[in-house]
Amino acid sequence: MDSYLIQVNGHGDHAPVLDVHLKNTGNTISPGKVKGRKPRWAVRASEMSKKTSNPIRAIVDSMKVEPNPKKAMISLSLGDPTVFGNLPTNDEVTRAVKEVLDSGQYNGYAPSVGYQSCREAVAAYYNCPEAPLKAQDVILTSGCSQAIELALAVLANPGQNILVPRPGFSLYKTLALSMGIEVKLYNLLPEKAWEIDLEHLESLVDEKTACLIVNNPSNPCGSVFSKSHLQEILAVASRQCVPILADEIYGDMVFADCKYEPIATLSTNVPILSCGGLAKRWLVPGWRMGWILIHDRRDIFGNEIRDGLVRLSQRILGPCTIVQGALERILHRTPPEFYHNTLSILKSNADLCYAALSAIPGLQPVRPAGAMYLMVEIEMEHFPEFENDVEFTERLISEQSVFCLPATCFEYPNFFRVVITVPEEMILEACSRIQEFCEMHYQGAEVAQDLECDK
Repeated sequence: MDSYLIQVNGHGDHAPVLDVHLKNTGNTISPGKVKGRKPRWAVRASEMSKKTSNPIRAIVDSMKVEPNPKKAMISLSLGDPTVFGNLPTNDEVTRAVKEVLDSGQYNGYAPSVGYQSCREAVAAYYNCPEAPLKAQDVILTSGCSQAIELALAVLANPGQNILVPRPGFSLYKTLALSMGIEVKLYNLLPEKAWEIDLEHLESLVDEKTACLIVNNPSNPCGSVFSKSHLQEILAVASRQCVPILADEIYGDMVFADCKYEPIATLSTNVPILSCGGLAKRWLVPGWRMGWILIHDRRDIFGNEIRDGLVRLSQRILGPCTIVQGALERILHRTPPEFYHNTLSILKSNADLCYAALSAIPGLQPVRPAGAMYLMVEIEMEHFPEFENDVEFTERLISEQSVFCLPATCFEYPNFFRVVITVPEEMILEACSRIQEFCEMHYQGAEVAQDLECDK
């Protein structure tokens, strides 16, 4: 007669494995004797999930504050240009998606790196003599965020480090720490329109540095690097043999008195993964269409990085096929006036906001040159009742119902970020309320010093 047991196999760091052996007792089958320790439920969150944290959410969710019920809330915090409906995408963009949807040709799975024809369309759109591109140099992704995630994952191993701007987009740190990658923060200089402190940057490089992240135009700063400054950045990367992950989601979103230079067009030898997408320039962040452009004219990445990106892309099945199908028409049919009108609105809002906040004692805004943001320094010595930028912005909400993100979210305390995509009348009203708030709490140098001594 055959006999069977339920046996628990496992030791050390390995989870136990159940080997099922049942004892045949004729008409019934019953469990035999269990050897080893008794099985028990032990479901725990993964280490990766425990290491994942969004600094913005961590700070904002802890701000337990209610807006002033007598004043309508004005949110200048969310980097989504579609929120207020004043910046719709172009009709040609929506028409392209409707045509694809009606065709019924893009309802199935696409290759993980995107349809070949769509990769060709992106390559053709960004190709130039200084930075040539072919379809195989393009990986389509689910938004620019996934592009950044794949680029980090292919360039860095756990235990290595990456160089990240301060102030900078919080997602870089969120992704890196979840992967076991150390983050080293290099400084941007507000007095130099947020240029990189190159000496500080280079001092952070060591044998474990996997890549340098360059965000241009910048979130949260609204800055745009000059050609000469980009060349200086490339010189550091070249000397130290560090590849660049270029976050260029705001590429070409620069004001008329400024020029955007894709960093890859200036590189002679530094390999670059440039991340971009439709979200900001075409005003459709929810469509989740991004890409990685592989610039490697000296074959430093070689096949290994390309093959790695392909393998990583196979973890999911890529971006929305409907938007992929519309991509060529979106890139080539969107009229130039659409881009021009969007930038005109942003520039006008930026000028209004900068002028209004510059006139408020205790605030020092830094003039933006592109993207959708403006950073404002709080001269904390003149607001001694507030400990930091988080308390300042909390009270701004509770008293004036104006919500700006404290720049602690971007690793840069005692500043706050203003989003300039809101309608003009809201910009003006928000600035008026900020002025009222500052006038209420501002203390002159002597008074502020006395209050500080009393603490």
